[in-house]
Amino acid sequence: MKILHVISSPRGKDSYSIPLGNSVIEHLQATAPDSDVTVRDLTAPPFPHLEEVHLQSFFTPEKDHTPEQAQAVRHSNEAIAELKAADAIVIDAPMYNFGIPSVLKSWIDHIARAGITFHYTENGPEGLVKGKKVYLAVASGGVYSEGPAAGYDFVAPYLKAVLGFLGMTDVTVFRVEGTAVPDLKDQALEKAMASVEV
Repeated sequence: MKILHVISSPRGKDSYSIPLGNSVIEHLQATAPDSDVTVRDLTAPPFPHLEEVHLQSFFTPEKDHTPEQAQAVRHSNEAIAELKAADAIVIDAPMYNFGIPSVLKSWIDHIARAGITFHYTENGPEGLVKGKKVYLAVASGGVYSEGPAAGYDFVAPYLKAVLGFLGMTDVTVFRVEGTAVPDLKDQALEKAMASVEV
């Protein structure tokens, strides 16, 4: 099995999403000892945000690319190749201001390409990245899986929506939450890791 681990937290050893994602991968490796893991750390160096040259390269036929466009499209092509090669994708997603980190949004902007990872048909859009199992390792300072703050969670719903649009509909969410809540923070990561099943 080929596993793609997408890291979007810049906090390194202080991150909560990274160890939760690592726990998911350890469980996957326990079921498939010969699995191969590719790590895509979007923070080192930061994955590029879309600029005009990226968009030009996406909508210009490859044979007509300028040298600048050919260089700009490289990040997108590499990310899509990694995604398509993977059987399982583990995405670490800390909640920043109720949403995902900007580098993770950039990665999504680079992998969501018309005619390559999705296309439009007579019956509407169709995702072209199929047959994948996706695990989200979501970390948040508060509790957003339920209760009065659930409506502020724009991480898991957004990721499930955009990944589903691309054809990845088999998505499981694991959460480490309450990392900033006094009564919850000390056990938050341990509780999250205990919840991991693959």
